[in-house]
Amino acid sequence: MVKQSIRNIPLTGKKVLVRVDYNVPMDKAGNITDDTRIRATLPTLNLLLDSKAALIIASHLGRPKGTPVPEFSLRPVAAQLSSLLGREVLFAADCIGPETEKMAADLQPGQILMLENLRFHKEEEKNDPEFAMKLAGLADVAVNDAFGVSHRAHASVEGITRSIPMVAGLLMEKEIAFLGRALADPLHPFAAIIGGAKVSDKIGVIENLLNKVDVLIIGGGMANTFLAAQGYATGASLVETDKVELAKTLLDRAKELGVKLMLPVDVIIADRFAADAACQTVSVSDIAAGWMALDIGPATSAAFAAALKDAKMIIWNGPMGVFEMDAFAQGTTAIAQAVAETGAISIVGGGDSVAALEKTGLASKISHISTGGGASLEYLEGKVLPGIAAITDC
Repeated sequence: MVKQSIRNIPLTGKKVLVRVDYNVPMDKAGNITDDTRIRATLPTLNLLLDSKAALIIASHLGRPKGTPVPEFSLRPVAAQLSSLLGREVLFAADCIGPETEKMAADLQPGQILMLENLRFHKEEEKNDPEFAMKLAGLADVAVNDAFGVSHRAHASVEGITRSIPMVAGLLMEKEIAFLGRALADPLHPFAAIIGGAKVSDKIGVIENLLNKVDVLIIGGGMANTFLAAQGYATGASLVETDKVELAKTLLDRAKELGVKLMLPVDVIIADRFAADAACQTVSVSDIAAGWMALDIGPATSAAFAAALKDAKMIIWNGPMGVFEMDAFAQGTTAIAQAVAETGAISIVGGGDSVAALEKTGLASKISHISTGGGASLEYLEGKVLPGIAAITDC
C-alpha cells in the first residue's frame, strides 16, 4: 500500500488543509499538560512551510457533541503551536462560514491559520457531504497527519477527499511504514506483547497476529481470562467469563500454529483495587479467594524479557498491570526496559501503553510510538482504515 505524501507533490503557493490530532490533555485552567501530539506534527508543518505553502490546521478536541463548548476550544492549542513553531498562528473562531472563508482566502504562503474545533459541528462526525465540501473549499489540497482518527470516516478525514486530493503527512507516512511492515513483512523472530484489561478489546488483534508472530505474550487484566481458561482459580480478579471459551480456542490455535504463547507464572495480588491495598506476589496457582491480580510478578517479567531477547521486531499494545498505581507498575516497567534493550525494531501503540512508556522514561529507545489508540488496534486487526484508504495512491 503506497500512498502519496507531501514529499512528492507540488506545494509552493498552495493552500493546504492539514488534518492533525491535537486532542491534547488540559487542566481546569486550560493549560496543555502534554503537547506530545502537537510536537509530533512539527516535521510535517515545517516541511510545508519550507515549501512556501499556506497552512490551514484542522483538529478536534474532546467530545463537545456537535455544539460549541468553551472548554474544548482550540485557542490554547493555537497559542502552544505558535510557541513551538516560533511564528504567529492565526485563529478562526469557527471551522466553516464566511469569516473563516475570508481568513483562508487572505492567507499568504508561510502563514498559518488554525480552525476552531471541528466537532463543534455534528456534521463532522456524521461525515456530512455539505460540511466536508465547505472544509474542502478552504484549500487546494488536504494532508492527513492524524493517524489517531483515521479509523473514523469523518468529514475532515474521509469526506473531504471527494472534493480535493488528500496526501499523507510525515507522521502518517511513518505510521503506515512501521505498522504496515509489521503486518505485511515482519522481521523474525517477531514478538507481540498484548496487555490491557479485556480480551474483548483485543480479540481481532490477537487473531490477526497469531498468524504472523513467533512469540505472543499476554499480560494485564486480560491474562486472567486466559488463566481461567487453563483452569486456574483467579480469586476476585477481572475475568471475562463469557470469553473463557474463546481464550481456550486461542490457546489451541497458538499450539497448532507453533506460536509460543506466554502467560504469567506469578502475579502481584491485592486485597482491593486501591493504590494503598495490601499486596503480595504469588504463583498463578495460589491466587486466594477475594484477592485480585493487578500486575505480573517478577518471575513472569524475567520470563517475558528472556523471550524477547532475540526478537528482531516487537509490537507492544497494552500495559502489564494497573501501571497508574506505583505498586502495580513494576511489570510494565520491566517489559519497557526489556523491549528497549533488545535492539529490535519496536512499535508501541495504544494510549495506555504509550502513557506507561512515557512514565518509564524509555520512550526515546523505542523505534516507533504510534499516535493512535483505537486506530492502532484496528490497523493491527488488519482492518482498512477509512482515513488511510482515502489518501491518494501513488
